[in-house]
Amino acid sequence: MNVSPFLNIPSASNSPVVVIAVNCELVRGSESRVIEEVMPRLKQESVALDLSGVERIDAAGIAALITLYCTAVEAGTEFSVIDPSAHVLELLRIVGLAQRIRMDCAAA
Repeated sequence: MNVSPFLNIPSASNSPVVVIAVNCELVRGSESRVIEEVMPRLKQESVALDLSGVERIDAAGIAALITLYCTAVEAGTEFSVIDPSAHVLELLRIVGLAQRIRMDCAAA
């Protein structure tokens, strides 16, 4: 099911975690759309953000991930990142998010 040009949400009714694939750069201008689409779900259920399709992330994208993480903590749900590209993973490690947010990496 496509909710926007940025996200593809495959829903598995028996899965405890909803996987949301981000199919855009996570940069200023696109980050607000990701937050708008993900936050309501995150307030109700655990979400894993598949970042395998994201090659570029900037400070706004990192801030969006922090916002989503904080939302999950406040809601009592879980937020994780799946398969970030090598470049995105490197940036998340540099800013310390890889130690805060659960990362499931195919080739970390």
